Amino acid sequence: MEADSLFAGARLAASGSGPLYRQVKRELQGLIERGRYAPGDTLPSESVISRALGVSVGTLRRAVDELVHENILVRRQGRGTFVALHGHERFLFQFFHVEPRLDAPHVPRREREFPVVECIGFARGRADETEAAALLVHAGEPVWRIDNRLSLGGQPVVHDRIVIPAASFKGIAEKRFRERPSTVYSFYQTEFGITVLRVQERARAVSASVGPARILRLDAGAPILEVHRIALTFNDKPVEYRVSSIHTAAHDYVSVLSTH
Repeated sequence: MEADSLFAGARLAASGSGPLYRQVKRELQGLIERGRYAPGDTLPSESVISRALGVSVGTLRRAVDELVHENILVRRQGRGTFVALHGHERFLFQFFHVEPRLDAPHVPRREREFPVVECIGFARGRADETEAAALLVHAGEPVWRIDNRLSLGGQPVVHDRIVIPAASFKGIAEKRFRERPSTVYSFYQTEFGITVLRVQERARAVSASVGPARILRLDAGAPILEVHRIALTFNDKPVEYRVSSIHTAAHDYVSVLSTH
């Protein structure tokens, strides 16, 4: 579809709502959010889009820069600008933060490792107060609860309890979820058009309760790290609440902060 027709009706002006590049950013983000440009699609050239919107290439580039920084778009040298896709590499470097400890005894030093994921629970229920507050839904609304065990180096290291609102994931099937070829966030994106852009996390040291201890093959009461995550899509809408129980005897939770 031609960029001129996609941007038909756009009214961008210096007197509009906010700086001009922010108006351009909203136009681009709106097209992506509505699926006019799907994950993996290539955007038209900067000159084509800027002409369609009646703005300078510099203004457009500033808008695109922000969308790249927010992981909505990705630039590939010599190939163009694409709508960001979720995949193994993005999962490993943006959303999975568990790495072998450098000083852990009896653990060989190795590169970052993609975990082996085993789905051990998949059930429909109703949101409790904590889940409802995290997902911005009413307590008692239908949700799906999914339990995954993640192993590194052949040993269970993470138990994820994932809670998603049933209203946003209509038609989700356990068999399809278990057989998905890629990551959970890729599954959300390709099957339901839900793109996780960023997450909010809180971490605390706790003693393992019976459930996580059994799943991680630990004694109840063993020390673990518990990470509470809310995954957000466009307009900071929460689409997933996740509690990760992490066995840290030989692994660390590593967060890399951007300087931007």
